[in-house]
Amino acid sequence: MKRLRIFERDAYRCVYCGQQFPSEELTIDHVEPRVRGGDRSDGNLVTACMGCNTLKGHRRLSDFLLAEEVARTNFFRYAVHVWPRILRVLREDLE
Repeated sequence: MKRLRIFERDAYRCVYCGQQFPSEELTIDHVEPRVRGGDRSDGNLVTACMGCNTLKGHRRLSDFLLAEEVARTNFFRYAVHVWPRILRVLREDLE
């Protein structure tokens, strides 16, 4: 199952809070939402705990990371498998 493969890749760690969780407490988050042109490729998916995913809600990732300093630091530390083009645009949005 792709979901478990993403969790394993991310070491069962939420890329926003940095904590590790059992798989039943994790969700998959689209870095670039599908409604904004994102896809289901591994480079657009990250592991998020339910709490962080709820906190992020439907906000753009850059808006969420601007408001949450810990999430911003952890995202760039742990979301190492995100496509470089997405990370580049995200960094630009955060400047």
